[in-house]
Amino acid sequence: MNELDLIIRGGTYFDGTGAPGVVADVGVTDGRVTVVSPTALTPGPGTRVVEAAGQWVMPGFVDAHTHYDAEVQVAPGLNESVRHGVTTVLVGNCSLSTVYSTPLDIADLFSRVEALPRTHVLGALEEAKTWSTPQGWVDALERLPLGPHVASFLGHSDVRASVMGMGRSTDPAQSASRGEQAEIERRLEDALDAGFLGISTMTNPWDKLDGDRYRSRSLPSTYSSWKEFRGLSRVLRRRGRVLQGVPNLNKKYDIAFYLATAMGRVRKPLKVSLLAAADTKAEPWVQRIFAPLAFIANKIGGGQFTWQHLPTTFRVWADGIDLVVFEEFGSGREALHLREEMGRNELLDDEAYRRWFRHDFDKRFSPRVWHRDFDDAEITECPDTELIGMMIGQVARDRGVHPVDCYLDLVVEHGTKLRWKTNIANTRPKVQDQLVNRYGITIGFSDAGAHLRNMAFYNFGIRLLNRVHQAQVTGKPFMTVEKAVFKLTGELGDFYGIDAGRIQVGDRADIVVVDPAGLSDDVDGYHEALMPAFGDMSRMVNRNDAAVTATIVSGEPVFERGEFVEGYGTTLGTGRFLRAGEPRGTVAPVRRAEQLVAQ
Repeated sequence: MNELDLIIRGGTYFDGTGAPGVVADVGVTDGRVTVVSPTALTPGPGTRVVEAAGQWVMPGFVDAHTHYDAEVQVAPGLNESVRHGVTTVLVGNCSLSTVYSTPLDIADLFSRVEALPRTHVLGALEEAKTWSTPQGWVDALERLPLGPHVASFLGHSDVRASVMGMGRSTDPAQSASRGEQAEIERRLEDALDAGFLGISTMTNPWDKLDGDRYRSRSLPSTYSSWKEFRGLSRVLRRRGRVLQGVPNLNKKYDIAFYLATAMGRVRKPLKVSLLAAADTKAEPWVQRIFAPLAFIANKIGGGQFTWQHLPTTFRVWADGIDLVVFEEFGSGREALHLREEMGRNELLDDEAYRRWFRHDFDKRFSPRVWHRDFDDAEITECPDTELIGMMIGQVARDRGVHPVDCYLDLVVEHGTKLRWKTNIANTRPKVQDQLVNRYGITIGFSDAGAHLRNMAFYNFGIRLLNRVHQAQVTGKPFMTVEKAVFKLTGELGDFYGIDAGRIQVGDRADIVVVDPAGLSDDVDGYHEALMPAFGDMSRMVNRNDAAVTATIVSGEPVFERGEFVEGYGTTLGTGRFLRAGEPRGTVAPVRRAEQLVAQ
């Protein structure tokens, strides 16, 4: 045997297929797994060795739902995901991508919806955007020192705005003409030719544009006709690609459109991945319908439909009133429409506005994701330190006022210095354990790279493994380790049609080594870190470096025991663009400073 580049020694090896783990050495040469041996492999003089005895060796995690589209241009290492074992990320979700539109339009599309700093999104795209086609985007991406691999959807709002113009594409009185619809479909074909996974769309009207030109209009894809959706679906079905969607949460019956689109008894089925399977506090009964609907679409209708699920408690933080859940109702949208704090305070102080807000807040049967309960809203930071640790509902009772008035008083007084948190979904452990095992549920919806001050699920894979491990330790298992690994890796690679999620012989060596001794409740902890690429703003992150021993991309260890290798994401590039349907084991050479400069 030729000398191996890398040996991962003595760990319990999971290949990503759902097969049980076996103790083995894993050998890597030229970026691929070349041997899996139950007996010890002999290193040569130049072989690197990662000691993994007592640990789990598995494929790198696939993060199927991120919004790294702008961040990847200025911080291509995507460190916050890779340090938690993610080696493949999918971008272009929720109808948003950076392919066709201008930097200004992209900033307006992304910033409010994904709670990103508009100035930095615009700056990143104005500096980086040299492309105007999907292949141009791919070429520009592959010139970056990518850390993980990147696969992408084409965003429906992106392509629609580029064809119709942002103004017409968000005008409810305007529909795409026959020629415009044909052009949207042609541009989708070009993206599929370049290796894109499919198209992502959004029919939920809560998500709004940023900027001054069309502020607070819904995203362009929400104004599309069913005829336009059907045309895009025909292209995807013919090409065997994927539709990623977000349904209209005001009119949940449009879920039926996605289910029907996936079905294939009398035609070719279409892969559809839909947000989001969750046990929400607002509507706790809804979690019962996800598996039956997937069963109807797939087993009866012959479809290929899945739900995306976040395998942990969906907890969010807010600075003042800056939180996407307020987009659910009119008075909340009115406050978020105003960007300048003084103008907001004048609005929040107005009694007529407060009556409106109280009316919206107290509606019992309005569509919602947020449960609107200030007794589950804990103050975590505040200039009035006596309030820290208290629920806003309790503060309201102490003051003898309506919870809404108490909350608005606090926002007027402290602005964004009032920081609070609440749990939106997945708070019942038993239901959570059931949901992740149900038919038609896949792992997704980390939203990595978005909502920088509101949520952090970069370590979603470690959180699931922690739950699985702790359940086994306490003698109450709900899932095997091998099934958890499969759901975080191979299942996602198979569904999206990308070369990811396996580490059998011949596969690209994208590997994470996890130490079960480092799995604990610490993986759910709150942390913040500066983000140099976005002006040193502080964002929420995860830290579980005791759990992740090593992350290996294309056979190159890039993160070990809490530290990235020198040059990672700047002068060292290990990732590449993953094209839909390309053969297993495709490896691009690891690029170092001299190759990156040459490009």
